[in-house]
Amino acid sequence: MLHTQKILILDFGSQFTQLIARRIRESKVYSEIHPHTYLIEQIKKEKPAGIILSGGPMSVNESGSPKISHEIFELGIPVLGICYGLQLMCRLLGGKVEPASDREYGKAHLGIVKNDLLFKDVDDGSVIWMSHGDYVTKLPEGFSLTARTENSPLCAISNPQKKIYGIQFHPEVAHTIFGKKILNNFLFDICNCKADWTSKNFINTVIEEVKQKVGNKKVICALSGGVDSSVAAVLIRQAIGDQLVCIHVDHGMMRKDESTSIIKMFNDNYKMRIDNVDASQLFLTRLTGVADPEKKRKIIGNTFIEVFETEAKKFSDAEFLVQGTLYPDVIESVSVKGASATIKTHHNVGGLPEKMNLKLIEPFRELFKDEVRAIGRELGLPDIFVKRHPFPGPGLAVRVLGEITVERLDILREVDSIFINELLSANIYDRIWQAFAVLLPIQTVGVMGDARTYENVIALRAVTSTDGMTADWFRFDHDFLETVSNKIIRSVRGVNRVVYDISSKPPATIEWE
Repeated sequence: MLHTQKILILDFGSQFTQLIARRIRESKVYSEIHPHTYLIEQIKKEKPAGIILSGGPMSVNESGSPKISHEIFELGIPVLGICYGLQLMCRLLGGKVEPASDREYGKAHLGIVKNDLLFKDVDDGSVIWMSHGDYVTKLPEGFSLTARTENSPLCAISNPQKKIYGIQFHPEVAHTIFGKKILNNFLFDICNCKADWTSKNFINTVIEEVKQKVGNKKVICALSGGVDSSVAAVLIRQAIGDQLVCIHVDHGMMRKDESTSIIKMFNDNYKMRIDNVDASQLFLTRLTGVADPEKKRKIIGNTFIEVFETEAKKFSDAEFLVQGTLYPDVIESVSVKGASATIKTHHNVGGLPEKMNLKLIEPFRELFKDEVRAIGRELGLPDIFVKRHPFPGPGLAVRVLGEITVERLDILREVDSIFINELLSANIYDRIWQAFAVLLPIQTVGVMGDARTYENVIALRAVTSTDGMTADWFRFDHDFLETVSNKIIRSVRGVNRVVYDISSKPPATIEWE
């Protein structure tokens, strides 16, 4: 997708890199993450409004530590180095970086010694967030000191003439009180960006691009009924009308009454053409006896491709495929970071186009989830769909731990329905990023009506997050948990124990599989 201006973030492996991108987009400026190995020729070609060098876990003095071309500082493009980015900048430009005698982790106080554009309207002494073991001990030529902390005498530096700035702390995290202001100073006062990255502008741009790309050809959309595919379907329909055909594949691992409600919503509100395929028997047969989570995902992904391909052949004149792929899907599945590992396979990243010979349309490939929600609202989708919690492509298959059977799926469907309905009744559903139940592959002893039981354990999971890249467990009121637990055990035959998951991401993932 074309953008009139953007901020390029070069990633050195920091856990906060995605947060930098999010903070910039919150200020209505488009930002894009690329690995530190991004070619200098490509940067010259793209002409970003500014470049941010992220933090990273290594020391710039280590052999094999990530590097960039010195030429980046000669392009006339404003640069902001954060933490590792500052240290690398200093090392490349003739400064000196050494191990700190007192490492700084956590809160520190910013002592501003010289006002420049980066610290405009930032309070002296304000709290900042540090995370480093090295520090700058000698400034590169042409740079001046702008701030210090107790343990970092050279905490912030600048060369306003070349528009190159560096800070040892992390402005992107909430603990840095004036972090947003510092980033905004870089965006608007140093890079001269405009705050025009809005839902409305995005929608208009996509509609025009899709019209030009598609012409009068037919387009197929894989409609799962989740936020991403639903918003994508409505957006593409606005662009090309009845040229769009949606295919909904029910793989038998949907939530209670989900497929029915999806079809009804689109039929009632958008009069869309939807090809509804019940392939549950095929999927469940192929999953018989399979317990390994990655094998489950691959079987479901491959079977989905097969079923989808069969259905798509009914529309032989179709040339394009729409998918609701998001930026975090791309980051986790395709190594955006130089040395990041694939955490798990995302079913909607890759696979379909090369097998089906369809050209891919992924309007949200550059977006985070909350940006897609904002677009959905702009397009007029009902809140019940726009605010839906994320639901994995493999569905309940990755929430039924161990072997999948119809009986186990039915138990989880009932439990999930009770849990979600209680969240809605208590008016806390919208405060949670994602909530769901997990059926564990163990049974425990219980007592019901003076009789011994040996039945299933359910784990409840609820997390808060902004984009799914990091997450914290939701602090429920104990009375709420008691109510939900009692309802589940009393109402769902086969369950005699409920536990609550209090793990954050990292180290845990949001889903259990």
